Amino acid sequence: MKLKGRVHKFGANVDTDAIIPARYLNISDATELAKHCMEDIAPDFLSRVEPGDVIVADSNFGCGSSREHAPLAIKAAGISCVIARSFARIFFRNAINIGLPLLECGDAVDNTSDGDVLEIDLATGAITNLTNGKNFTAKPYPEFMVGIIAAGGLIEYTKKKLAGG
Repeated sequence: MKLKGRVHKFGANVDTDAIIPARYLNISDATELAKHCMEDIAPDFLSRVEPGDVIVADSNFGCGSSREHAPLAIKAAGISCVIARSFARIFFRNAINIGLPLLECGDAVDNTSDGDVLEIDLATGAITNLTNGKNFTAKPYPEFMVGIIAAGGLIEYTKKKLAGG
């Protein structure tokens, strides 16, 4: 599964309150949540995002509460992948459950700037910065996790498997 998008760069410790502020937690519609993604730390975020774009952040991305709204808002905003030095454990699990791929790759974080274009191969973990020509390798996902992401999340993956797919 290959992805390609423009980078939106963030620092360390971007918590779930920054991703989707608590005042919007009464919203369950993903499209509505997306309208408020990152609004307190990057008010112009949504206006800059194009489908397929990538968030690149430093360490501990998604820390804070275990709210599932955070990865859902990111995915619904059009982000195809998040690359960081590290992720909060519950955020990581919630993201995979909804089909949002996350990759840990410190070299990519260190050598990527806001606006760069990345090409990502989830099956191999290969990340190419098409802007500066540098290549990086994140740990690839096991085949079943690529299947979960490709299906759009754990629920859709399970439905497919139960249907014999």
